[in-house]
Amino acid sequence: MILDESEIDDAKQAGRIAAKAITLGKSLIKPNARMVEVLDSVESFIKDQGAGMAFPAQIAINNIAAHYCSLKDDPTTFKETDIIKLDLGTHINGIVADTAITVIFDDNEKYDELKKIKQASEEALENAIKILRLGITLGEIGLIIQESIAKHDLSPIKNLSGHGLGKYSVHEHPTIPNFNTNDKTELEENQLIAIEPFATNGHGMIYESSNPTIFSVHKFKPVRSQFAREILRDIQAFNGLPFTTRWLNHSEAKIRLAFNELRNVGILQEFPPLLEVNNGLVSQSEHTVIIREKPVITTLRK
Repeated sequence: MILDESEIDDAKQAGRIAAKAITLGKSLIKPNARMVEVLDSVESFIKDQGAGMAFPAQIAINNIAAHYCSLKDDPTTFKETDIIKLDLGTHINGIVADTAITVIFDDNEKYDELKKIKQASEEALENAIKILRLGITLGEIGLIIQESIAKHDLSPIKNLSGHGLGKYSVHEHPTIPNFNTNDKTELEENQLIAIEPFATNGHGMIYESSNPTIFSVHKFKPVRSQFAREILRDIQAFNGLPFTTRWLNHSEAKIRLAFNELRNVGILQEFPPLLEVNNGLVSQSEHTVIIREKPVITTLRK
């Protein structure tokens, strides 16, 4: 979207809170820490800072590129040889900030390999931001990302991309590619975008797995059961933004029954975990940017 002046202030505030939240999350990610406890802490911090959740905080490990979000009882803990992606989003008055980092641990036998993959997405993001200007094309951004990752003998994930951001909208046009598409579409003044390189030592493509825990409402429709009506009322509080079952204060059995009905009538859109097709290890780096003569990185960490 193209921001007006009041929306620019909201975008900057959302970005500042997102930057603080991801810094907190990074400090909590340690060997043997529980993933769900990190996610809960990050989300509580965001709300305490006065922002809303643009989508559930997510942590994807190793060959999982994105969209992994813990259930309440998820036993997953971090291992010293993991490559870990933390992705979170905030909003102020619906204006979204989206940011992600990759975390690895020192002193393990895979450190050099993981460091290279981590650096590839970080350098791709940094180099893409350096060339941002009014009128830059999407193809130019994709090319610099692809070249930056290729210097490490790695591949960008081609079917994941950056994206525009909007009001109560996490993914809007334009798509910001992670490889050279030769797309001549130009970015405009005060356009709000997320640049999001993924690097891998795999094939460079992902696929949707199963057992989603992230959802959004595709379209509101009448439902028959009391369970489904109650949960649908709770979901309406998320203003159309993605949510996770961990946010719903109902029993797992009740949620399961209600979601079966919501799926059957076409209300829910599901976002299952995304895995690299060759089980390659994946890194991710992301910032939200307002396009101006001098671009503003709203999620820049101090």
